[in-house]
Amino acid sequence: MEQAWALRRVVFIEEQQIPEDIEMDADDAHAFHVLAFEGDTPVGCGRMVTHSNQVKIGRMAVLKARRGEGIGRQLLEYLIEAARRRKFRTALLHAQLHAEGFYLKNGFLPVGEIFDEAGIAHRAMTREL
Repeated sequence: MEQAWALRRVVFIEEQQIPEDIEMDADDAHAFHVLAFEGDTPVGCGRMVTHSNQVKIGRMAVLKARRGEGIGRQLLEYLIEAARRRKFRTALLHAQLHAEGFYLKNGFLPVGEIFDEAGIAHRAMTREL
């Protein structure tokens, strides 16, 4: 967890200026977390939280220098497969608007209007598993 928090601190708190009290939340205690490594160095992370009959994927982060290399896609695919193994049928996420195209390419569809979350424009997206 400490490695995931350190990576999220760099991407969300330092780079995107998200307040720490919003970024570090109670869901971390019961979420399923994934980390991508290069050697011993974490370069990407994500998590999945269960909500009744669906999962919510979130805290997807890849170090700026490593974006565009497919790390985020691999993390997302791993989380989707983990949800399928647990017999969930739907995945939900709140995509930052700049990342909406990434999620569209990975089978997620937009739901509803754009909304503000932590000072950043987002859109809810879902995908059948």
